[in-house]
Amino acid sequence: MVSDKLPTKEQTLQLLVKNGCQPNVIKHCEAVSKLAVEIALTIRKRGLNCNIELVEVGSLLHDIGRAKTHSVHHAIEGARIAETQRLPKPVISIIKRHVGGGISANEARRLRWPRDNYIPQTLEEKVVCYADKLIENSQRVTFSKTLENLSETLPPSSVKRLEKLHAEMVALTGDS
Repeated sequence: MVSDKLPTKEQTLQLLVKNGCQPNVIKHCEAVSKLAVEIALTIRKRGLNCNIELVEVGSLLHDIGRAKTHSVHHAIEGARIAETQRLPKPVISIIKRHVGGGISANEARRLRWPRDNYIPQTLEEKVVCYADKLIENSQRVTFSKTLENLSETLPPSSVKRLEKLHAEMVALTGDS
């Protein structure tokens, strides 16, 4: 049975350690969380409903799958770990939808992932996915730097999704 109750920040950090995440991964998750919460607060101040607590928990746990693998499959591994921990469905969705700008059904099939939707849908999923792209290791980077780095490894369709996500976040936050 999946819980509806979000874990506390302390409980999420304990989950990362308990599941074997390395200190550098935890530091990355904390940096992503700090930025994601900043973005969510800005969006909320602009009048949109954004669940800050969900953004904080989801961003802290987004890379829990890196305890098992550092490949793109960490999203699937992370979702499995989150399910075994009986975390709320919105947290599981953040974990499985944070990779790249999302993974299309065709890309997921090629990766041999379970049939599902891996493109961020909710505002909270989009905020975490976007914040993750602006943190390299545990340092903030520009979107242009992220795009430059990811354009070398991601297919053009993924790059387009990232650009679309960036445009949406700029519109929601008023940043440029």
